[in-house]
Amino acid sequence: MFPSKTLLIACCLLLAVCACRNSGDKPTNAEKKAFTDDLKRRTFEFFWDRIDHSTYQTDDRYPTAHPSSIAATGFGLASYTIGIHNGFITREAGSDRVLKTLDWMWKSRQGADPAGITGYKGLFYHFLNYGSGTRNQTNELSTIDTGLLMAGILTCQSYFDQDNASEKRIRELADSLYLRVEWDWAMNGQENMSMGWHPEKGFLTMTWNGYNEAMILIIMAIGSPTHGIPAEAWTTWCDTYKWENFYGYEQVNFSPLFGHQYSHMFIDFRGIKDNYMRTCGIDYFENARRATVSNRAYCIENPKGFKDYSGNIWGLTSSDGPANENRMINGRQISFATYSAKGASALYINDDGTIAPTAAGGSIPYEPEICINSLYAMKQKYGDKLYQQYGFKDAFNPTYTFDPKHPEGWFDVDYLGIDQGPILIQLENYETGLIWNTLKKNPYIVSGLRKAGFTGGWLDKTKPIKP
Repeated sequence: MFPSKTLLIACCLLLAVCACRNSGDKPTNAEKKAFTDDLKRRTFEFFWDRIDHSTYQTDDRYPTAHPSSIAATGFGLASYTIGIHNGFITREAGSDRVLKTLDWMWKSRQGADPAGITGYKGLFYHFLNYGSGTRNQTNELSTIDTGLLMAGILTCQSYFDQDNASEKRIRELADSLYLRVEWDWAMNGQENMSMGWHPEKGFLTMTWNGYNEAMILIIMAIGSPTHGIPAEAWTTWCDTYKWENFYGYEQVNFSPLFGHQYSHMFIDFRGIKDNYMRTCGIDYFENARRATVSNRAYCIENPKGFKDYSGNIWGLTSSDGPANENRMINGRQISFATYSAKGASALYINDDGTIAPTAAGGSIPYEPEICINSLYAMKQKYGDKLYQQYGFKDAFNPTYTFDPKHPEGWFDVDYLGIDQGPILIQLENYETGLIWNTLKKNPYIVSGLRKAGFTGGWLDKTKPIKP
């Protein structure tokens, strides 16, 4: 029996709809919700699963063997509150994990020795050995990584506010850990904070000056009542900004998108402005939005002709890459690296065809439709080559087909904690504002913002908070 004409037309229409959907059409609201729910759960599970069970510090990467990362631990601490809020874990399980993490950090050995220690003057080494939690090789005592760790610690201090022994102890430990950090020592007598210190050779010559991921670091340092740095340090920070047009968007420039995400994961910059942003007529949230859309605009133009770049396949930020080598592509010599600060702004462009999902994921609050649609399209297009147990692998490069093992392009084997964090935390901030609203209650964050000269929005409505 032949199908009716009406049925044939209906089938053709259905096939056309499917073809359109498969070509990258926008997902429905139901599809987006199912996708973001799955993404949130999988990314949370990275932080819940991937820890050193001796020290409770978070893996820097997985599955490749590597030490733990104190910045990833900071993101992990914030992620535990997200897990509780979403019902992935109980409050009791979350508070127990946080308490064990903070207790270990408080008791870990601090000192000036080059080995067998975890930190010095309240700061922590960038990477810590599995099992012992001591300094890994000769890595630096890191100011920014300690700052991101402390942002997670302060998140827990304000989130765990119940009147029971476990949560009281979390608040006490969080307070002690933060107040122990000698931010003033890390200034090294300079106007800008040093990026780090080695026991073998002293302070790094490089210092933190704007604009980049260290806003949260400087704000916490200014807000410290025990080892605070001068409020003028914020003005000094702003004096090094580069305000310039990039792809049609005036902005304070920084090339990798993570620099527009890390501080925003913890502080809601919507509607609050410092002296610099008041002269520009925007806030830092809008600046981050412009950085996001100009990064995407650059990828859409795709001046180097890399494969798959489009309005959905985009996003340059620091990430893994396919190899350390040079190759000729489209008549250009392209330098690839296994890890590099990829990005695009008026400061510099570093683009080798490698896309990192965290670039769009960490920017979800700025342009939710664009970013969620892009992540959805990446998952649909590349499937389990890119999206597996813990959500998105760190990066991929469809242009890099030189390895016979990867004829369809290079796809990372690893997840990176510092790139998983922005996806999870910024998705939650977009949906509920959880981490933003939690830290609006933190006295040290509020004090640091006010001393740095921020006013307006939610900050003006917040009453003074006692520690």
